[in-house]
Amino acid sequence: MNRIDRLFSILTFLQSKKYVPAEQIAEKFGISIRTVYRDVKALCESGIPVSFEAGRGYFVVQGYFLSPVAFTTEEANALLLMENLAMGFADRSIQQHYGAALRKVKSVLRGSQKEQLEQLGENTMMQMPACMVNDTDYLSRLQDAVSNKSIIDIAYANKEGAASRRQIEPIGLIFYALNWHLIAWCHLRNEYRDFRVSRITGLYKTGQQFRKRDHIPLKEYMQELPVDF
Repeated sequence: MNRIDRLFSILTFLQSKKYVPAEQIAEKFGISIRTVYRDVKALCESGIPVSFEAGRGYFVVQGYFLSPVAFTTEEANALLLMENLAMGFADRSIQQHYGAALRKVKSVLRGSQKEQLEQLGENTMMQMPACMVNDTDYLSRLQDAVSNKSIIDIAYANKEGAASRRQIEPIGLIFYALNWHLIAWCHLRNEYRDFRVSRITGLYKTGQQFRKRDHIPLKEYMQELPVDF
């Protein structure tokens, strides 16, 4: 990667996160910390408002907008392949949002790229087993609850079909054993519980923020699952 491409990639990387430590930039692009300093200085000298906060890292000052970028054919093809995966592994809510995002991507492609993408789309298919078909529409709302640390109220049926109503604090989503699972602190049981998303029969907002302040990291919880990642 030449320096111009790297500078553009660093800018895109910075805009994708709230803060980015210099070490993270160095690791992602395979460069030294000193080179990171030089590249950030070059971005600033070109008029891009990159700032730094001690203990957190670099960030692009709020309000700066990067104009729509051109996608290479390979990048567009990769996004098309991910659409097939989204249709297979996600539910209706995620499929809808991904479809809308991909349409925006297609809108900035050149005419020849659009034709190639349509041709590839007609010749890329994915056969999913019936047990993996997600016919719910909760994943997007669950993502929102996780990211906003919002308490939600769910109606849930366990594997025996017994119904219950729970107020929970969702800490993350994990895909394992061919299903999406919501990991959450359950106020009813006063412990973490693993809820299979396909068994959620109702989902309601409470307007309340998490009450528990010391949730276990999701990666740590994953170590307790009965599967080998």
